[in-house]
Amino acid sequence: MAGDGEFEQFVMRTEPGLRRALAGCLARDAVGDALAEAFAYAWEHRDRVMRMEHPRGYLFRVGQSKARRRKHGFLPWSSLDAMPDVEPGLVGALAALSPAQFQAVWLVHACGWTYPETAEALHVSASTVGSHVSRALGRLRERLGVVANG
Repeated sequence: MAGDGEFEQFVMRTEPGLRRALAGCLARDAVGDALAEAFAYAWEHRDRVMRMEHPRGYLFRVGQSKARRRKHGFLPWSSLDAMPDVEPGLVGALAALSPAQFQAVWLVHACGWTYPETAEALHVSASTVGSHVSRALGRLRERLGVVANG
């Protein structure tokens, strides 16, 4: 069984990326609860969770699932509006994506997750993640008037 110190290190490594991922997919007031629920689950099942190839993706699903049951809102778009280095049209372009496309592009590009880790989080295949990301980027480029090089 994993010790307290080992679990504490796991939380310290996992929490920042998990927080960022959940922040992109949940209302701001739901993120703390979702993190708490995910890590409570991780503690209860620590031996299994800490042996997983992509535990952050799994805990993302746990946090999202628990947060959905509480019926919070969705994205805190106003916080993106206040970010100085964000293309002004990006918020609307992101909002126009399907939920699956948004989650895939958020986890891969905003959070730096791998396709396999994102696939684990979204409970789809890595190739499906690739399709969602590719389509999302195409829609974002089109909506923002960006011409792809290549």
